[in-house]
Amino acid sequence: TPNYWALPAMGDVVGWTYRKDWFEKPELQKEFKAKYGHDLAAPKTYDELKQIAEFFQKREIDGKTVYGASIYTERGSEGITMGVTNVLYDWGFQYDNPKKPYEMEGFVNSADAVKGLEFYKSLYDCCTPPGSSNVYMVESADAFKSGQVAMQMNFAFTWPGLYKDEKVGGDKIGFFPNPAEKAHFAQLGGQGISVVSYSDKRDAALQYIKWFAQPEVQAKWWELGGFSCLNSVVNAPDFTKSQPYAQAFLDSMAIVKDFWAEPSYASLLQAMQKRVHNYVVAGNGTAKEALDGLVKDWSDVFKDDGKI
Repeated sequence: TPNYWALPAMGDVVGWTYRKDWFEKPELQKEFKAKYGHDLAAPKTYDELKQIAEFFQKREIDGKTVYGASIYTERGSEGITMGVTNVLYDWGFQYDNPKKPYEMEGFVNSADAVKGLEFYKSLYDCCTPPGSSNVYMVESADAFKSGQVAMQMNFAFTWPGLYKDEKVGGDKIGFFPNPAEKAHFAQLGGQGISVVSYSDKRDAALQYIKWFAQPEVQAKWWELGGFSCLNSVVNAPDFTKSQPYAQAFLDSMAIVKDFWAEPSYASLLQAMQKRVHNYVVAGNGTAKEALDGLVKDWSDVFKDDGKI
C-alpha cells in the first residue's frame, strides 16, 4: 500500500515460559510419562498444559513447594480478558457472526465458547499459586522469577528480561507459543506508533518514525530486546537462532487474534472484565450465564453506538 496510517512500534503477543530445568529432571520425566503416557515437554495443546500444571501443583522441588501455572486474572484494567481470550479463541469463540457484523448470539456464547471458559476456570482452580486472584503481567513474571511456578502466561515483551534473570533464566527457561485445541490462536498485544494530528511537532514525529522504520534500525531494535515486525528482520535466515525466544515469537505472531477494534473499546473491555472475573475468580454463576450476560452487555454498547 502507498499509505501508512501507523506502524507497529512493538510487536507483542501472549505466550508462555516454562522451567526447562524442572522439565528435564530425569525422575520427573519418568514419573510424568508413567502417569500420562507422553513426554514431559512444552505442551502443544491445552489438555497437555493442564496435565503439566496438575503434575507440578504443590510438588516439592529443591526443598520448595511449587505450583503449576500463573495465568492472567486481573480485573481492574484488561488482564483477565487478555488471558482468557487465548483459551476462548482455541475452543471456537467468535466475537460475532462473520457474515453479519455485531450479531453475537451463538458466537460469543456458543457451546464451544462455554467449554473454553469452563476450562480457564478449571485451570485457575486447580493449578495456580495461592493469591492468584488479581494477576497480570508483573505478578505473573514475579511468580516465575521467584520460582513459584512451572509455567507462566505472559506477553512476549517480558521474555528478554526473564531470559537474563540470574535465578530462572539462561538454561533454566524455555518458551512456547499459546497451545492449540480445536483452533489455534494467541492474543495480540503490542503498541503502534503514529503522528498525532493536533501536535505542533508533526514533522519531527514523522521524521522519527521514518528513522525508526529503517531495516537496520529495526534489526538493532530486535537485537537490543525490542520486538520488530519488519519482514526483513523476522524473515531473515538467521532470525530463529538470533535469540532463544525468537522461534516462539515467530510462531506466536503467526496466530494472533485481537479484541474488538471499535471506538467503544473501553466499554466493551470493561464488560468482559466484569463478566469473566465474576465467573472465573469469584465463582459466581455458570460459564453460560457469564457469556450470555456478555452478549447482552456488548449488544447494549453497540445499540448505543447505533450499530445494531
